[in-house]
Amino acid sequence: MFATGQGRKTDATDAHSIALVGTRMAGLRPVVNDEQLALLRILVDRRRSLGEDHTRMVSQLHQLLLELIPGGTKKSPSAAQAKALLATVKPRGMVGKARRRVAAELISDLERVYRRSNEADKELKELVASTGTTLMDLHGIGPSGAARLLVEVGDITRVPSRAHFASWNGTAPIDASSGDQVRHRLSRAGNRQINRVLHIMATVQLRNPTEGRAYFDRKPPARRRWKRCAH
Repeated sequence: MFATGQGRKTDATDAHSIALVGTRMAGLRPVVNDEQLALLRILVDRRRSLGEDHTRMVSQLHQLLLELIPGGTKKSPSAAQAKALLATVKPRGMVGKARRRVAAELISDLERVYRRSNEADKELKELVASTGTTLMDLHGIGPSGAARLLVEVGDITRVPSRAHFASWNGTAPIDASSGDQVRHRLSRAGNRQINRVLHIMATVQLRNPTEGRAYFDRKPPARRRWKRCAH
């Protein structure tokens, strides 16, 4: 029906097609509700939300401190550093006092986020360790990164090779050759959650004397730009 161009793609048609495949094909894997992975997803999503809250609050606090302190302050002050700076500010006008009050509230919120983030990291670390994975042995992969990889990948046996895995998460370079010119470009497709975790790991490894840094240094300079992001 679809081949003739007479059919329309609908949820009902999709469901019917999937049911036909399920009854006529052998060797299909049954869908299993893995409670451990479901729990990991809930916790890692919450940890990411806390991280986003932290970034937003730090940005707001930095803006207020720029307006309160002559010469400003560094871009990402900790809650303790911001509190010490704020203690030196004694604005007289209504606007200045309001800025100081809001900055103090943001500092309190940041301290709360710090505590919850640390608790979330501890809980994630224990849960990830209970799975038996060795992901956290990799330099640049923490509890959140390991948990994200586990929940996004699920059953690793469904990925036949590392090349398939790289294509799936968007770390495999895309061939953009033309004629005699051979070149590649970065992929913007794939699972961006996994891509983000791998990018963070690569960045951390490049900043430290690791196997990743050694691998990068062995590559010709012309290939380092895309290799840095692809690996």
